[in-house]
Amino acid sequence: MNQELETLIMNASDLPTIPVVATKVMQLIESEGVSAEELARVVSADPAVAARVLKISNSSFYGCQRQIQTLSHAIMMLGYNTLRSLVVAASVKQVYKPYGLTEKMLWEHSFGAGLAARLIANNTRLVNEEEAFLGGLFHDIGKIIMNFFDKQQFQKVMEKCYNEEISFLEAEQQVYSYNHAEVGGLVIKKWNFPEMLMKAVLQHHHFTFEKDEDPSQVKLTCIVGLANIFCHKLGIGVREPEEDLVIHETKPAKLLNLDEGRINTLLENFDKAYTQDKGYFN
Repeated sequence: MNQELETLIMNASDLPTIPVVATKVMQLIESEGVSAEELARVVSADPAVAARVLKISNSSFYGCQRQIQTLSHAIMMLGYNTLRSLVVAASVKQVYKPYGLTEKMLWEHSFGAGLAARLIANNTRLVNEEEAFLGGLFHDIGKIIMNFFDKQQFQKVMEKCYNEEISFLEAEQQVYSYNHAEVGGLVIKKWNFPEMLMKAVLQHHHFTFEKDEDPSQVKLTCIVGLANIFCHKLGIGVREPEEDLVIHETKPAKLLNLDEGRINTLLENFDKAYTQDKGYFN
């Protein structure tokens, strides 16, 4: 990893932080004996986060048959781990401000990838679905941080993508001495999320693993990478759909042993659910 970049990120005092409510919820969930009412009280301290958690928990991705109307009910129905990932998602949206077109597209793409990763994990049972959701949610957080540090430089990359019709990865290589996956991995590390999540963010484009890599790490990284590809294929949070993408031939699909039929079913289910529920996520 780029040593100069690591020093910059780890020592940056003005870097956006995970909002207080998310930090408190994560700490409470790790402690024993916490009640749904205690968690609901903490989340309620931030009305914007509380409202967004309730809204998202009523989407079809969370599969509740009856409408959830209170935070306590949401916690009882969804469980603590799901609450944790929803609070993190609802809180992290604040990092995407000021909310112009760039931030809007990045949010839609990141949240869409989180949901796609959760759906793939739920269907395949290869990794914990909430870990997969957070991996998808955070996979492009590096782009938000790069935009935060220097908007003009970041816009140069965006313009290159559109004017030269090249990928973001290719464009950023021409403008930066590092890439968004490296930035994202370091930010996840600075925010004290698990190393497995940091590595999934860092490797979500390249899938280069050591021979003795933990199989769980390989699966999580591939699911996050595949979720990103799903969003590109469908045009979620990107300029236009990449209809020519042959997903079952991509490296993450192959490493996960997902054939064309399985991929098509997963993609179709994700497309249907996201189209139906996208109003819940903004």
